[in-house]
Amino acid sequence: MAACTAAAAHPGGGGSEQPLSRIAVERTTLAVDGAARVEASPTVLGLEGQDSEWVEVEFFHPNPSADDWVGVFSPANFSAAICEPENKREYPPVLCTAPIKYQFAKFKNDGYSKSGKGYLKLQLINQREDFSFALFSGGLLKPKLIAVSDKVAFANPKAPVYPRLAQGKSWNEMTVTWTSGYDIKEAVPFVEWGEKGGRRILSPAGTLTFDRNSMCGAPARTVGWRHPGYIHTSYLKDLWPDSMYTYRLGHRLPNGTRIWSKSYSFKASPYPGQDSLQRVVIFGDMGKAEADGSNEYNDFQPGSLNTTNQIIRDLENIDMLVHIGDICYANGYLSQWDQFTAQIEPIASTVPYMIGSGNHERDWPGTGSFYGNLDSGGECGVPAQTVFYTPAENRAKFWYATDYGMFRFCIAHTEEDWRPGTEQYKFIEHCLSSVDRQKQPWLIFLAHRVLGYSSNSYYAFEGTFEEPMGREALQELWQKYKVDLAFYGHVHNYERTCPVYQSQCVVNASNHYSGPFQATTHVVVGGAGASLSGFTSSKIQWSHFRDFDHGFTKLTAFNHSSLLFEYKKSRDGNVYDHFTISRDYRDVLACSIDNCPRTSLAS
Repeated sequence: MAACTAAAAHPGGGGSEQPLSRIAVERTTLAVDGAARVEASPTVLGLEGQDSEWVEVEFFHPNPSADDWVGVFSPANFSAAICEPENKREYPPVLCTAPIKYQFAKFKNDGYSKSGKGYLKLQLINQREDFSFALFSGGLLKPKLIAVSDKVAFANPKAPVYPRLAQGKSWNEMTVTWTSGYDIKEAVPFVEWGEKGGRRILSPAGTLTFDRNSMCGAPARTVGWRHPGYIHTSYLKDLWPDSMYTYRLGHRLPNGTRIWSKSYSFKASPYPGQDSLQRVVIFGDMGKAEADGSNEYNDFQPGSLNTTNQIIRDLENIDMLVHIGDICYANGYLSQWDQFTAQIEPIASTVPYMIGSGNHERDWPGTGSFYGNLDSGGECGVPAQTVFYTPAENRAKFWYATDYGMFRFCIAHTEEDWRPGTEQYKFIEHCLSSVDRQKQPWLIFLAHRVLGYSSNSYYAFEGTFEEPMGREALQELWQKYKVDLAFYGHVHNYERTCPVYQSQCVVNASNHYSGPFQATTHVVVGGAGASLSGFTSSKIQWSHFRDFDHGFTKLTAFNHSSLLFEYKKSRDGNVYDHFTISRDYRDVLACSIDNCPRTSLAS
């Protein structure tokens, strides 16, 4: 979404954000010029086991223009893809596969329009296939193919890459999910792991994938389709609390040869209720960006790399991360899921990377999503629920509970109905009601769309200051079960409320709260990367702190009685908003508005 300049600009966006959607690939015509050339080096990548490498691309066009561009295609023989014409009177298009990235020929080449000579340095990641670089004229809307480079490939394009840790269904289980080019018929996937310095264990992995027919519409079924590879998940069980483990990904070939990833490490979760330092980062709507500057035609995700890099810098002080929807904004261009998992690999390979689902993962008409828009680009949730593991009873539903030490997290799925009487409403109430607050005093609710409070300009224009039917359905549950904090994405900014119930501040906003629970504090933290959303100019009584910038939040539980909340800007990692909660167990038991249990006069 572009930054909110009009009141009616929707907070979560439409489908035009994906930069690759700007290219009218299906309109490509052939205009190959024998005098033009594209050369790339090196041609073999990853000779030392790297999963990414920089490639230098030199090109020449005897008739250059300002809108010439270079596309990176994978597989290299991109013109071999076949797609049907939209109607019987049309010929099939020359090209029906989008590039995985692109850059304008004049980028950092000031003299290109006169000399026709250019140079780009582009970063490639291992995506299971070879690559080629193609020079186009005619701009993005009427591309003309001028020249194509020789093939570039990784030494082992099928290698296991980009591990993603996630909490399992029990506190002492960690799951490892990764991507490779090996079908289960080609090689057996497994994880070798164990306590640091201890004996090694081999655990098998399951394998999933999906095909074009699993996609619900264009571009995911058409120009955006690219095979996702094979997604493997292994379950590392019976972990010792707080112990350090090392692991590496493996595939056993039929001849007995083993293909290995590099080694990684993680720290096992604390025992539920354990009194120790526990730190969790929370944000939404980060998306992905390219370190080489490519693909940013409309600069949609300018904060993504900053957020990623700040978290990596502080990784030793982070135990878990929750990304509450709008994961990578692939929007039907499947290659971007690889790009995203490569970007977060230093984080997700080290701490559990828990996700929620947003409109850009799930929404598509006629597929059961609560909203019938086109925001997923035809993905209808399939890549998200396959590429990432969640401990949900039904991964397609995407709602689940996860515990981390003194925390209980209840993660809802706003792209399915949450209102009273629904399956999800029953889940939410069970998640909130079943936690033992003596052991896990910090109760956190998370959802992608704003089911609580936001003074975003769109919501203000609608007069709701929330997703319609949001808090009306859920605020009594939050109050009854004394939810400390509720987090949302979707709106691309930062906002914190006072402890609020029924649109009224139960107590004034502060940097420190103590004593019995009064009401839930609501936090919008959808500014992790995507273009920012504006606020209403009106003064809103329950809105305490607002920031039109990219950032993320961090919770630190020091013990059962003390919690620190911090909001950090992605540009510098500094804290710009914070508060603490001090509360004993008797304060948790105490009642306030609409949460006092019945009592008896009997003794």
